[in-house]
Amino acid sequence: MQAYYTISQLTQEFGITTRTLRFYEQEGLVKPVRRGRQRLFRPGDRTRLKLILRGKRLGFSLAEIRDIITMYDKAPGESGQLAHLMKRISSRRAELLEKRRDIELTLAELDAVEEGCLERIREIGVDPRELIGEKEENPS
Repeated sequence: MQAYYTISQLTQEFGITTRTLRFYEQEGLVKPVRRGRQRLFRPGDRTRLKLILRGKRLGFSLAEIRDIITMYDKAPGESGQLAHLMKRISSRRAELLEKRRDIELTLAELDAVEEGCLERIREIGVDPRELIGEKEENPS
């Protein structure tokens, strides 16, 4: 493991911009040491960055991510952090399952409305493909 990582190394490794990394620094989530104008990130900063990005992928807000990460350094430490994380995961899962149900209901409703439209179009005596721009090709 390296003693320090440069901003370029971390942005390349994690596929983020320097602006993003500086934002996380500004928010106090990572704390590089300075050597002149150069920022040097410790292995702990790299780990924090990995956790931040994972949290973002899972849909946690930056405030939630900060809470989870900073709990590690306070009592009750890692066990408290893990318990807090488990609660957040449960909550996030419930949110996503509710969104999934809402999407499934909406899709079912769209299917029903579409079927009703197609049925009425057929009753009128129009080929549905003509209305949506799919005309039958005439074989020559």
